[in-house]
Amino acid sequence: MAKVIQITSGRGPQECDFAVKKIAQLFIDDAVKSNIKVDPIQDNTDAHGASVFIQIVEASKEVDTFLRTWLGTVQWICESPFRPKHKRKNWYIGIFESTKSSNNIILDTDIQYQAVRSSGAGGQNVNKVSSAVRATHTPTGITVLAMDSRSQHQNKKLATERLFEKFQKMALNEIKLEEKSTWLNQTKIERGNPTRTFIGIKFREK
Repeated sequence: MAKVIQITSGRGPQECDFAVKKIAQLFIDDAVKSNIKVDPIQDNTDAHGASVFIQIVEASKEVDTFLRTWLGTVQWICESPFRPKHKRKNWYIGIFESTKSSNNIILDTDIQYQAVRSSGAGGQNVNKVSSAVRATHTPTGITVLAMDSRSQHQNKKLATERLFEKFQKMALNEIKLEEKSTWLNQTKIERGNPTRTFIGIKFREK
């Protein structure tokens, strides 16, 4: 089962929002080096702060080991790039595993295809040839229809692409609903005992 990771600035200032974006990319780069497949699924900044949601596609013992080196508080030591005269140099962000387990993956074996007759204007071939393709994601019941081409093969490809797009929109909607509960993570960031510490505007790891 996939995991969703939230990287958040909590209720921190602009410097923490900045750090979220930089550290999210470092997290992704580190995952790639560890042969862990990740997929950024949402980048959100609002009045509550900045959050990046990242999906780890396949859960495993290796993923659990990797996450133990990241989850918790991350410290960034740097003079503010926005307020040069500001005395504060320590900024903190939080990295949490989302409370919702994600199944936002479509497997080829979960898709059923059905050839159907095209409808509408288009000449004699329209009603005689079953060139349109309906694709259904059986676990969720999501269905799309493609009849743009006279080629059944091309319509199957289009139907698959549309199914993935529709599925991804549904997954993002679920994540947005989940934010109503994960916003609590923004109050959980500890100003101490960081799992990782980065220094300077180039985010060199300590």
